[in-house]
Amino acid sequence: MEHLWAPWRNLYVQDPLKHGGDIFAKIAQSSDDEAHFVLTRGKSCFAILNTYPYNTGHLMVIPYRATGALEDLGDDELLELMTMLKQLKAAVTAAFNPQGFNVGINLGVAAGAGIEQHLHIHLVPRWQSDSNFMTTVAGTRVHPNDLPQVYAAIKKQL
Repeated sequence: MEHLWAPWRNLYVQDPLKHGGDIFAKIAQSSDDEAHFVLTRGKSCFAILNTYPYNTGHLMVIPYRATGALEDLGDDELLELMTMLKQLKAAVTAAFNPQGFNVGINLGVAAGAGIEQHLHIHLVPRWQSDSNFMTTVAGTRVHPNDLPQVYAAIKKQL
């Protein structure tokens, strides 16, 4: 696979607080859910579409409390994160009929966390054909839907 080098992104990986702060905290405090693709909100967490998706419907469930350590979250927060994840998985399934899902949390920069200080759970819908020739040959992902269409389709199922 080819690689697209984006050294300007390194600024955000190295120190996201220095370059605009905690984007999740900013989104959590915003009231413009549609502009930020906020799908749903709960008492201790919320969910948004990933604006740099791996696949159509790639979303994240995020606690309001900013922490990079899973053990910092209380049992009620963890339960709501998982309950919301389950609800969103059902909505994405109804909207897009994926054949599988990847679910993951990257804890720490070495594990791939782009926003280390604010953990989040990724839900990535998968299809057997989602690695097409563009991904394989050109190292480029082709998304059949734009974010507003994906947002509307998932919101309709919630």
